[in-house]
Parts: sequence; structure tokens; C-alpha cells
Amino acid sequence: MALAFVAFASQAATLKSVRMHEAPDSTRVVFDTSAEVKYKIFTLEDPYRVVVDLQNVTPRSGFDPAVAAVGRERVNSLRAAPRDGNYRVVIDTTSALDPKAFTLKPIDPYGHRLVVDLFDPNQKRSQSRQPPLGKDRSVIIAIDAGHGGDDPGAIGPSRILEKQVVMQIARRVQKKLNAVQGFSGVLVRTGDYYLAHRQRTQLARDKRADLFVSIHADAFRQANVHGASVYTLSDRGATSETAAWLAERENRSDLLGGVGHVSLTDKDPVLARVLLDLSMDANRSQSIDAGEAVLANLGRVTKLHKSRVEQAAFLVLKSPDMPSILVETGFISNPGEARRLSQAEHQENVARAIATGVEQFMRENPPPGTLLASQAAGKAPVGDRQYTIVRGDTLSTIAARYGVSSKLLRARNGLSNDTIKVGQVLVIPGG
Repeated sequence: MALAFVAFASQAATLKSVRMHEAPDSTRVVFDTSAEVKYKIFTLEDPYRVVVDLQNVTPRSGFDPAVAAVGRERVNSLRAAPRDGNYRVVIDTTSALDPKAFTLKPIDPYGHRLVVDLFDPNQKRSQSRQPPLGKDRSVIIAIDAGHGGDDPGAIGPSRILEKQVVMQIARRVQKKLNAVQGFSGVLVRTGDYYLAHRQRTQLARDKRADLFVSIHADAFRQANVHGASVYTLSDRGATSETAAWLAERENRSDLLGGVGHVSLTDKDPVLARVLLDLSMDANRSQSIDAGEAVLANLGRVTKLHKSRVEQAAFLVLKSPDMPSILVETGFISNPGEARRLSQAEHQENVARAIATGVEQFMRENPPPGTLLASQAAGKAPVGDRQYTIVRGDTLSTIAARYGVSSKLLRARNGLSNDTIKVGQVLVIPGG
């Protein structure tokens, strides 16, 4: 039996609610309390369970923790009752989990929180293995849907949540990239849970990503501000007032999402900073090139906030070993843009623009060892490529993407007209 004790202020507190979010390697249980709490946490076996004793705490009237556990992968049930002067919450788990707990101070819209993260040690180990790099491999694009879990991101009219909109767009981008030979799109966040900024770039690094694309749909102080934007990292100040405002908002997301412990490297800070800057300088120009390709394609499907790639000090873009861009698909604070961003057709158009821009950039800058690099060097045939039709595609847009005529595309695939359907596989003629 593992036992931990943490002491905080002794004032009485009310347990207002409990929430749960599941990530690939952990499950987060969040207790909303009216004040900072003392707690004990320990694990038991046969059956597996995690016990949280809240000291000097009483539940609100009608409090029922069982609802939070419905349909969870690692948690069978949640139950609670007074016990020896404390209020005990028992988390029945499907296997042995490693609990880590910490408290968070109030930040709008949340009050005091006790966070209990339940880690699956076996799953953590398996996910840490990096995929092998083979010959003529696909380029790997890390697609990061911003926010998640306790951090909803911007909230628009009719309670449109940024975290949901960008997850939908990210999945569409992934699907479109995976339909193109030589490309592999991987989602950084695969569900409704929060990842710290540095976790996001680390996960992309673990996947050996060649490009990091973070997708957002933020808010501004004035509701009339609108348009899509693309950002790259700047350590010397933002290129506009909007860029500075958005960077400040995004960088405080770790407080909302609930990051309890920050781990720093043991390297000499001056040396580490010099090495980091040298590495980042090598990728900064490529980040701008990638951003310009995506921005140009976004301008064909939606209005732009700025006609150039902007720069700001976004923490999530501070990755020294891969080009990184942040795409603001629009402003949820603008009623008209919020409505469009929640529509499937507009999401498809935005996702296609992002995927096309990424594809154009990678074909012009193919990483060594990839199929794209072999094709560019003439070592691999570029004929007879296959493309699977996804929602929103047209024959003319596919022809334009691959630099062939619609007439040639029809002839190569035996089509009598431009009609195509989702799931249909087209042969793309090379040359």
C-alpha cells in the first residue's frame, strides 16, 4: 500500500463537483472545492482502487460522484461517504494505477481544484518508444488540436467551444493528409483532455514529426475582429497587437488545463539557451515557409486577418528540432465566424486548405530519407500514385494539387465526367 500526505490550509471546504478526463496514458480526476484542502491519497488491491481522504470537507447537497465514472476506460466507478471525520472518495480502477495529486489555485472560470492523475505505467512505457525510420518513409505531420479537458479555449455564441471545433478540424486535416501517398498525419491530442504546451511538442518529437501544426480558433477583445491567421515563433516580440494578445492567452492555458509540476533540465541554463537558439534558427525560416504555404491556401477559402505570416512568443511553438506553425482558423468571438467554424462544410474547406499548404511545403522541402525526397531526386517513380477521395474534394482541386489537368485525370481513371465520390481511389498520373 502506497501512502502520501499533503498539508494545506485548515479552513472548512465544500466539495462542489468531480470531473474526469481520459488521456492515452492517464485518467484525470478533478475535485472542485470551495477552498484549498488537505488530503491523503493511497492505493489498495484486490480489487484495485485509489482512495482519496479529504479533510475538513463536506459535499454539497445532492453531490453524486458516480456520474463522472460512467463509460470510462480505467475507472469502474466512483463512490464517496463520510469516514473517520473525513470525506472519503474511492476510485475503483480496472488495474493498478499510479496516482499523482496536486492542488490548483483559482483561475477564471474555476475555483480551487484538487487534481488526481492516475497513470498507467505499462501504457506510458509502450508509448515512449519511437517508431523506426525506414527507407522512403512517409513525412510525419503532428497535428495539435489546442486546449482540451479543463481548458475549453475560447467560448463563442451558443456555447461554441474552441476545443471541440479545433478537434474536429484537426481530424479532418489528418484524414486528408493520410489520403496522400507519402504523408502520415498524427494527432497530438486524440480526445478531450489537456496537455501542457511542452508535452505537446514532446509527443510530436516522440512521433519523429517533420512538421508541427497547432490548430486554434481563438477570441479577441472586440467581437468584430475576424479572419484566419498563421503564426510562427518570435522571441523578440509580436508582430501585431493581436499576435501579442493571442500569445498571452494561449500561454496561460497551462493554468486552466492544470499543470501541477514543472520539470526543468539539469543542463547549464546559459549553454542550454545557446544550443536551443542555434537549433531554432535552423528551423525558423522553414517555419515561415510552411506558414506562408498554409496561409496562401487559407486565403482561398476564408477571409484572412493578416495577409502575411505573423510572429509571437507562443510556448507551444518552442520546438528546437522541427518547423512549427500555429494556425488560427478564425475568431470564435466573432458571431458570424463562430457560426461558420461550427459548420461541417466550412471545416472541410479549412482542413483542405491546411492539408494542401502542408503538402506543398513538404514537397518543396522533402526531409531526407522520405518518399518525397526520393521522388524529388528521381529515385522513386512519381507515376501511378493513388489518392482516396475525401469529403469536399473535387476533380479540379485534386488536379491542381498534383499539377495535372482535369482532362488527363479523367482519361487516366476512365471517367466520363467530373463526378467523383467519397472513398473512390484515383490514380494520379506522374511525369
